Amino acid sequence: MSKETNRSIITLFSARIIRLFCYGFLSVILALYLAQGGLSEQQIGLLFTLTLAGDAGISLWLTTSADRFGRRRTLVIGALLMLGAGVVFIVTHNIILLLAAAIIGVISPSGNEIGPFLSVEQAALTQLLPNEKRTQVFAWYNLVGSFATAIGALSGGWLAHALQFRGMSALDSYRAVLMGYALGGLILGILFLTLPRDVEVTAASQTDSARRVLGLHRSRNVVIRLSALFALDAFAGGLIVQAMIAYWFHIKFGIDAGIIGSIFFGANMLAGISALLAVRLSNRIGLINTMVFTHIPSNILLILVPLMPTLPLAIAVLLLRFSISQMDVPTRQSYTMAVVSPDERSAASGVTSIARSVGAAISPLLTGVLFSFPALLGVPFYLAGGLKIVYDALLYRSFRTMRPPEEK
Repeated sequence: MSKETNRSIITLFSARIIRLFCYGFLSVILALYLAQGGLSEQQIGLLFTLTLAGDAGISLWLTTSADRFGRRRTLVIGALLMLGAGVVFIVTHNIILLLAAAIIGVISPSGNEIGPFLSVEQAALTQLLPNEKRTQVFAWYNLVGSFATAIGALSGGWLAHALQFRGMSALDSYRAVLMGYALGGLILGILFLTLPRDVEVTAASQTDSARRVLGLHRSRNVVIRLSALFALDAFAGGLIVQAMIAYWFHIKFGIDAGIIGSIFFGANMLAGISALLAVRLSNRIGLINTMVFTHIPSNILLILVPLMPTLPLAIAVLLLRFSISQMDVPTRQSYTMAVVSPDERSAASGVTSIARSVGAAISPLLTGVLFSFPALLGVPFYLAGGLKIVYDALLYRSFRTMRPPEEK
């Protein structure tokens, strides 16, 4: 690979690390900051819901036009939206202004990837890499993101704790963390401006825009089918988001936030490492087989978690589940990029990501209802594991014969 290509890859990885660190950095204090600022629990819940809804709309618009508008421009706009949202959250607690910033800007309540960045970066990386290296690089891309999120969460929490220990008010300590988040958006914008032109779609791969729907043309049917399946998987995953699992551990075993935080720090580290293991396995058995046959045992372990009678056993099963649960992520991303046309990659990644976001946004409401009945505490785990196994079966049946170029 050329020096320019290497520089592009390093820049995209650096942006991923900075961004996911900032997301984790903010996620541990965001709800606390809003509550300290006088917002009610209902207002905070509404704010987070609209944050996800706004992200879905803005990201769909940006990612489906990125290959024509310019990938670097799209990434810079995303960074500016992140900076702008951070600044608004720092300077005001007016619910109307916060809602506007949440809908239009880029704020991550969960610590997970949000905004147009993931879709555009994956499309750019796919263009820069030979087919046989794509899955391996995506695995490292996910690994550094998982580690950055975990370290960011620890850093944000401990920074607020240290500032309060030195006499700063809780509100001001949380505001300091938000300043770091906004600064991260500024750094990202500058970093994206330095990206070489080789991340852009080449003129030879462009197709007449009149034939496009949501930025898609030849691969439209494939992307729609994948999106439907990914939405099912995400709906199931939304039943047991990290915050809900943490709450389950608190109710079931009475453990405090410190122990819960340690559990999920270890879980996220294992999840990141599992992404690397997927590379060697996919080279042997293929991307679809890796996605399906690592996901099924992971989902069986998920079903077993609430059946464990003691805290150590529940933690052990959960950590074992996380040790293989992310092996389908880089393979899923790599497969999606491989089976679409080069000038559809940003749009394909964007549409499938939005499908996942919409699916995941609905199901936590159901989990909240189920958790209000002590006898039904385990039901979200059973539903999530069962639906994910259905997703695996449908994915295998639908796409086992559609192989990426490197497997033909």
